[in-house]
Amino acid sequence: MKKTLTTIFGLSVACATGFLHAEEIKGDAKAGAQKIAMCIGCHGIPGYQASFPEVHKVPMISGQGAKYIASALDAYKKGDRKHPTMRGIADSLSEQDIADVSAYYAEHGTSAGAPAKPSREPNAQVAQLLQKGACVSCHGENFAKPIDPSYPKIAGQHADYLFVALKSYKTDKGAYVGRSNGVMAGIAKQFSNAELKALAGYLGSLDGDLQVVPQPRFR
Repeated sequence: MKKTLTTIFGLSVACATGFLHAEEIKGDAKAGAQKIAMCIGCHGIPGYQASFPEVHKVPMISGQGAKYIASALDAYKKGDRKHPTMRGIADSLSEQDIADVSAYYAEHGTSAGAPAKPSREPNAQVAQLLQKGACVSCHGENFAKPIDPSYPKIAGQHADYLFVALKSYKTDKGAYVGRSNGVMAGIAKQFSNAELKALAGYLGSLDGDLQVVPQPRFR
């Protein structure tokens, strides 16, 4: 009987593991290169600015982690992130499309790699804010080596975008603005907007992996 139960348990684990592997979709960067027409008009133009919900530079995604890009697109698709334009784009993508586009941008461009330590030290105020938010505990060394691949690299990201993103976690029930994320909402709501702006300014000033690689609008 004991042997039978052990065999059944082993088969159950094998089946479950096989199911998980079957469900995991592998991204193809080469395939992704053919699926980015809707991305390059904003993310492939240096200095390009969005105007909703306020004017800010669109985020740099070349060099960002593939699993983070995929999780962000999934969040737009599910409505956890409310930005109307990005929701419309995410809705048009299949799970394979998302995996391929994410793989493409993770490999896109060249970079020497982010330094292990921040290129500049925060002032006393920002140091206290970083400690209060425990930012390094998730975003890792130099805020560029996340402890989980579904978390973003934020070192060197556009400061105005970071500010808008951080504020959006404080608005989790808006129809067109806001992001539903329990962890980030809990963190962002501890800070005033002025404090979030100070955090964003420091993080944006650091050297990181993120960049804008100019691309033609039409191919």
